[in-house]
Amino acid sequence: MKKILLAGAIAAGMLMSVASAHAARIVAKVDISSQTMTVSQNGVVKYRWKVSTGRKGYGTPTGSYSPKWLSKHHRSRKYNNAPMPYAVFFRGGYAVHGTNQVSRLGRPASHGCIRLETANAAKFFSMVERNGHSNIRIVINH
Repeated sequence: MKKILLAGAIAAGMLMSVASAHAARIVAKVDISSQTMTVSQNGVVKYRWKVSTGRKGYGTPTGSYSPKWLSKHHRSRKYNNAPMPYAVFFRGGYAVHGTNQVSRLGRPASHGCIRLETANAAKFFSMVERNGHSNIRIVINH
């Protein structure tokens, strides 16, 4: 009986290894200086979008992060119930999310989050959902 259980566990582990090997590796690089986000999948650039990061007095954290949790129809409890559609939270209350203030994209304008045009935020959100949090890196630098 132990041999059967061990064989089953080994087979399940192999299947999980194959599945994770096929999962796409996605890196979203946010450049605060140029106010852009470049999304690469398995080393190939898929998207390059304008963003808004933290304005004066509201910095955007730099570093490398994995998504922590997702919220499709999120609203900020801290900033007057502001809409944050397709939010991908990566550090505490910081997220990559959509905005209706598209005229501000390309320059610092947020309270520290990374704002995208909502259609682009939906694409990124979907990539995170499909590929799993562990296969996504959000890298933010100046």
